[in-house]
Amino acid sequence: MEKLIIIKYGELSTKKDNIGYFLNTLKNNIEKTLSNFNYEISLDIGRMFINVEENDLEKVLKELQNVFGIHEIIIGFKDSNFDISAIKENTLNILKNKEFKTFKINTKRSNKKYPLKSMEINNIIGSYILKNLKDIKVDVLNPEVLMEVEIRQHEVLYYLEKIPGLGGYPVGTLGKGLLMLSGGIDSPVAGFLAIKRGIKLEAIYFESPPHTSIEAKNKVLALAKILAKYNATIKVHIVNFTNIQEAILKNIPNDYLITIMRRMMYRISERIAHKNKCLILVNGESIGQVASQTLTSINCINEVVKMPVIRPVACFDKLEIINYAKKINSYETSILPYEDCCTIFVPKHPVINPKVEKAIEYEKLIDYEALITEATKNALIINISANENNSKFEDIL
Repeated sequence: MEKLIIIKYGELSTKKDNIGYFLNTLKNNIEKTLSNFNYEISLDIGRMFINVEENDLEKVLKELQNVFGIHEIIIGFKDSNFDISAIKENTLNILKNKEFKTFKINTKRSNKKYPLKSMEINNIIGSYILKNLKDIKVDVLNPEVLMEVEIRQHEVLYYLEKIPGLGGYPVGTLGKGLLMLSGGIDSPVAGFLAIKRGIKLEAIYFESPPHTSIEAKNKVLALAKILAKYNATIKVHIVNFTNIQEAILKNIPNDYLITIMRRMMYRISERIAHKNKCLILVNGESIGQVASQTLTSINCINEVVKMPVIRPVACFDKLEIINYAKKINSYETSILPYEDCCTIFVPKHPVINPKVEKAIEYEKLIDYEALITEATKNALIINISANENNSKFEDIL
C-alpha cells in the first residue's frame, strides 16, 4: 500500500461540463501553496492525490487547510490489488495499530463491475477484523473507528482520518474583485468570504496622513497578509485621501461628512477596479451597524458607481462577524488601537437617511473630480505574499 493525501472536492463535483476548469485551478492553487515542499500530485474527476515526504506530512496538511475548493483532506492508503483477500489484509494492517473498542466498515463501490456489492464487502472485512483483533465489536451507529474503503476503477482507497477543508470554490475561478479594506473587524471577514466563493482579491486602503498613522497602514497590511494566506498573494492599492478628506471637512455640512466621504471612496475604488480588471467591489458593510450602513445610506452612497458591490457580511450581526474574525485570526490585529480615516472624523450626529439630491448638491462645493484623479493616479501598490515576513512592511513603506 502507498500512503498519501487524498483530496475530496465536495461542491466542485456539481460543476459537470466545467469541472475540468475548476479542478485544474484547484491543482494550480495547491501547487502554489506547496511550493516549498517536495510533492507529486495527480487527479481525476473524483479525487486528487498528493504524495509528500513523511517528515513534511503535518506541515502540508496544515497548508492545505487554507486552500479553498477542498471539501475534505484525508490521510489514506492506495493499492492496486482488488482481490478481496488483499483488501481484508490491508484493512487489518491499518486497524491493528489503532486502539479502539468499536468499529464500522463503510465501503463505497464506484467501480460497479466489481463482483461484490458494498454490503457484502462490509460483512467480509468486518468478520475478518473481528476474527483477528481481540476485545472489539461492531457499532454501526456510533463507532470509535470508521474504516472507509473505496473500490474505484483503478485503485482501492483506505482511510480513517478526515480533516475538514474550507470548501467553496478554488480562488480565481470566478474572476477578480477589489476589497475596500479598512483596519476594522468587518472588511477582512468580508474578504475571506469573497475568496471562499472563488474570487481573487485585490485590496484598496485609504490613508490620510498626518491624520492617520504609519501604524494604521501597517495594521492594514498585516490584515492583507492574513487574507493572502487564502488568496496566495494580494495586491494592495494605497490611496492618499488627505486632500479629499480635508476638502470635505472644510466645505461639507457636518452631518453629511461620512456620506460624502464614502461616495468619494466608492468612486476611487471603481476607477482602480476597472483599471485592474476587477469585476466587482467588495466591502464589509453590515446593514444598520453604523449610520453609513442604513439602507438609505447604502443606497445614497452606492449611487455613484455602476459596478456591482458585494457585501458578504451584510446580514451578519457583530458577534457573528467577530466569531469569523477569530476563526481566520484577523480579530486581534483588527482591534489594535490605530484609527483609519473613516473613524477619526466621525461627526457626533451623522445623517442616517441621507438624500441623494442633497449629497449631489453638497459635492458641487468641492472640485472632487480633480482630487479623485490625482489620488487615483498617485496610488501606491504593495504586493503581499502569505510567505513574506511582516517586518518587510517597514522597508516597503
